[in-house]
Amino acid sequence: MNLTIEKIKDVVVLHIKEERLDAHNSGELKAEMQRLFEEGNKQLLIELKDVRFIDSSGLGALVSGFKNATTYQGDLKLSSLQPQVKSMFELTRLHRVFEIFPSTAEALER
Repeated sequence: MNLTIEKIKDVVVLHIKEERLDAHNSGELKAEMQRLFEEGNKQLLIELKDVRFIDSSGLGALVSGFKNATTYQGDLKLSSLQPQVKSMFELTRLHRVFEIFPSTAEALER
């Protein structure tokens, strides 16, 4: 999976550099989020501005990350969703579960 990790103050930002978040790469994202929480990071922000398609595996990986955040008394936020991806979150009602921000900058302010 093509992603970059950046630490801004106490928030770890994962910039997903893929057009698709699906069965082929969601396992890597899931493992990376797990590793970051296990290392003691409490605040994760997943930036999805390059992701144009997400399937159930991609959604499942993000839900798994959300569960890990809860387990480790942390927080997982999402930012910069493309319209197609945002509609999947609305269709599955996951937009009620995740804190979703229009931009990474706005997410970092909170």
